[in-house]
Amino acid sequence: MLGAPDMRDLLMHPKSGASWEGYVVEEVLKAVEPDDAYFWATHSGAELDLLVFKEGRRIGVECKRADAPRLTSSMRIALEDLGLDHLVVIYPGTRAYPLSDRVTVLPLTHLATGGAAVLTPASG
Repeated sequence: MLGAPDMRDLLMHPKSGASWEGYVVEEVLKAVEPDDAYFWATHSGAELDLLVFKEGRRIGVECKRADAPRLTSSMRIALEDLGLDHLVVIYPGTRAYPLSDRVTVLPLTHLATGGAAVLTPASG
Protein backbone atom coordinates (compact mmCIF):
# COMPACT_ATOMS: atom_id res chain seq x y z
CA MET A 1 0.00 0.00 0.00
CA LEU A 2 2.96 2.31 0.52
CA GLY A 3 4.63 1.33 -2.73
CA ALA A 4 7.71 -0.03 -0.97
CA PRO A 5 9.16 -2.82 -3.13
CA ASP A 6 11.30 -4.40 -0.38
CA MET A 7 11.92 -4.43 3.37
CA ARG A 8 14.69 -1.81 3.20
CA ASP A 9 12.41 0.66 1.42
CA LEU A 10 9.59 -0.12 3.84
CA LEU A 11 11.79 0.59 6.88
CA MET A 12 13.04 3.83 5.32
CA HIS A 13 9.52 5.05 4.50
CA PRO A 14 8.43 8.23 6.35
CA LYS A 15 5.40 6.38 7.77
CA SER A 16 7.54 3.64 9.32
CA GLY A 17 8.15 5.44 12.62
CA ALA A 18 4.50 6.35 13.10
CA SER A 19 3.45 2.79 12.32
CA TRP A 20 5.96 1.44 14.87
CA GLU A 21 4.70 3.91 17.47
CA GLY A 22 1.07 2.90 16.96
CA TYR A 23 1.91 -0.77 17.24
CA VAL A 24 3.96 -0.30 20.42
CA VAL A 25 1.24 1.83 22.06
CA GLU A 26 -1.33 -0.91 21.36
CA GLU A 27 0.95 -3.60 22.79
CA VAL A 28 1.70 -1.55 25.92
CA LEU A 29 -1.99 -0.92 26.55
CA LYS A 30 -2.74 -4.65 26.21
CA ALA A 31 0.12 -5.70 28.49
CA VAL A 32 -0.25 -3.04 31.17
CA GLU A 33 -4.02 -2.56 31.28
CA PRO A 34 -3.53 0.91 32.80
CA ASP A 35 -6.01 2.72 35.00
CA ASP A 36 -5.67 5.71 32.60
CA ALA A 37 -3.60 6.44 29.50
CA TYR A 38 -2.84 9.68 27.62
CA PHE A 39 -0.70 11.29 24.96
CA TRP A 40 1.11 14.37 26.33
CA ALA A 41 2.62 17.39 24.58
CA THR A 42 3.56 20.96 25.40
CA HIS A 43 3.18 24.12 23.32
CA SER A 44 6.97 24.30 23.10
CA GLY A 45 7.15 20.90 21.37
CA ALA A 46 8.03 18.40 24.11
CA GLU A 47 5.94 15.26 23.91
CA LEU A 48 5.49 11.81 25.37
CA ASP A 49 4.06 8.98 23.27
CA LEU A 50 2.16 7.48 26.18
CA LEU A 51 1.52 8.42 29.81
CA VAL A 52 0.02 5.59 31.83
CA PHE A 53 -1.30 5.57 35.35
CA LYS A 54 -1.14 2.16 36.99
CA GLU A 55 -1.78 1.51 40.69
CA GLY A 56 -0.94 5.10 41.62
CA ARG A 57 2.26 5.24 39.56
CA ARG A 58 3.00 7.55 36.62
CA ILE A 59 4.89 5.79 33.85
CA GLY A 60 6.00 7.46 30.64
CA VAL A 61 6.48 5.44 27.47
CA GLU A 62 8.47 6.49 24.42
CA CYS A 63 8.45 4.39 21.25
CA LYS A 64 11.71 4.57 19.29
CA ARG A 65 12.49 2.57 16.18
CA ALA A 66 16.18 3.44 16.56
CA ASP A 67 18.92 0.86 17.20
CA ALA A 68 20.26 2.72 20.25
CA PRO A 69 17.75 5.17 21.74
CA ARG A 70 19.15 7.99 23.84
CA LEU A 71 17.81 10.43 26.39
CA THR A 72 16.13 13.42 24.71
CA SER A 73 15.15 16.84 25.97
CA SER A 74 11.46 15.82 25.61
CA MET A 75 12.09 12.89 27.95
CA ARG A 76 13.79 15.11 30.51
CA ILE A 77 10.94 17.63 30.37
CA ALA A 78 8.31 14.88 30.71
CA LEU A 79 10.11 13.38 33.72
CA GLU A 80 10.09 16.70 35.54
CA ASP A 81 6.83 18.31 34.37
CA LEU A 82 4.76 15.16 34.90
CA GLY A 83 6.59 13.90 37.98
CA LEU A 84 7.04 10.48 36.38
CA ASP A 85 7.99 7.56 38.57
CA HIS A 86 9.72 5.98 35.58
CA LEU A 87 10.06 6.40 31.83
CA VAL A 88 10.46 3.41 29.52
CA VAL A 89 11.77 3.64 25.97
CA ILE A 90 10.60 0.69 23.89
CA TYR A 91 12.63 -0.20 20.82
CA PRO A 92 13.03 -3.13 18.40
CA GLY A 93 16.43 -4.19 19.77
CA THR A 94 17.34 -7.10 22.01
CA ARG A 95 19.09 -5.57 25.02
CA ALA A 96 17.58 -3.75 28.02
CA TYR A 97 19.70 -0.99 29.55
CA PRO A 98 19.34 2.12 31.73
CA LEU A 99 19.61 5.63 30.29
CA SER A 100 19.40 7.24 33.73
CA ASP A 101 18.12 6.39 37.20
CA ARG A 102 14.47 6.77 36.07
CA VAL A 103 14.75 5.89 32.37
CA THR A 104 15.10 2.37 30.96
CA VAL A 105 15.37 1.15 27.37
CA LEU A 106 13.49 -2.12 26.80
CA PRO A 107 13.06 -4.35 23.76
CA LEU A 108 9.46 -4.71 22.62
CA THR A 109 9.75 -8.47 23.18
CA HIS A 110 9.97 -7.83 26.94
CA LEU A 111 6.28 -6.89 26.91
CA ALA A 112 5.37 -10.40 25.83
CA THR A 113 7.58 -12.09 28.41
CA GLY A 114 7.19 -9.70 31.33
CA GLY A 115 3.93 -7.90 30.68
CA ALA A 116 3.11 -4.95 32.87
CA ALA A 117 5.92 -5.71 35.33
CA VAL A 118 8.56 -4.51 32.85
CA LEU A 119 6.98 -1.07 32.70
CA THR A 120 6.32 -0.67 36.38
CA PRO A 121 9.62 -1.43 38.13
CA ALA A 122 9.48 -1.49 41.89
CA SER A 123 10.18 1.91 43.35
CA GLY A 124 13.57 2.03 44.99
